[in-house]
Amino acid sequence: EWFEHWVEFCKSWLEGLGLQSKNLRVRSHDPEELAFYSEGTVDLEYNFPFGWGELWGIASRTSYDLGKHMEFSGKKLDYQDPETKEKYVPYVVEPALGLNRLFLAVLCDAYEVEDAGTKEQRVLLKLHPALAPVKAGIFPLVKKDGLPEIAEKLYQDLAKHWPVDYDTSGNIGKRYYRQDELGTPFCITVDYDSKDDQKATVRERDSKSQERVSLDQMVNYMRDRMDD
Repeated sequence: EWFEHWVEFCKSWLEGLGLQSKNLRVRSHDPEELAFYSEGTVDLEYNFPFGWGELWGIASRTSYDLGKHMEFSGKKLDYQDPETKEKYVPYVVEPALGLNRLFLAVLCDAYEVEDAGTKEQRVLLKLHPALAPVKAGIFPLVKKDGLPEIAEKLYQDLAKHWPVDYDTSGNIGKRYYRQDELGTPFCITVDYDSKDDQKATVRERDSKSQERVSLDQMVNYMRDRMDD
């Protein structure tokens, strides 16, 4: 029961990082594959571009480890249940995750090219906000008329909480695309209306949807979405 719990927990954890369920599968080891210490082993596999490969191995080591410690140390490592008074040697479940493989899987899963074959290809990394190296890009629409000052103030406010980027180079579309390639989940544009309504336009990376958000509520807006 606890072994199955750990298998489901590990799979859910991977999905929580943004890995798509369709690219994950559970494979149980055949008896001839089992290590000498294992009663049962499961691999969580990822569908890499080169095929399915092990991402996370989860082994039921039973009481092998503590049993060996007891055998060679002469120390008792059994546990007594305070209610039933039953004594037993605890079992060990070993989840072994390869960090390099996980990093590759996250990049493979997040990488996408839209409009392939046209001049205007959009390359983006659909990284989970928690994994994105830059959480937001802040842009003044133009480099004049007081817009940079508003954008810089917003940048300073957000930079107290997350890694953010300030960009004034090129048109808004090109700035969006640069952030898409980085995996930045949100782009925030300060425009002429911002001077009157004290709001900025927030554009979401994956859907490209936009909404106006009050400058003084931007930290709360971002925090809510960082926690999703």
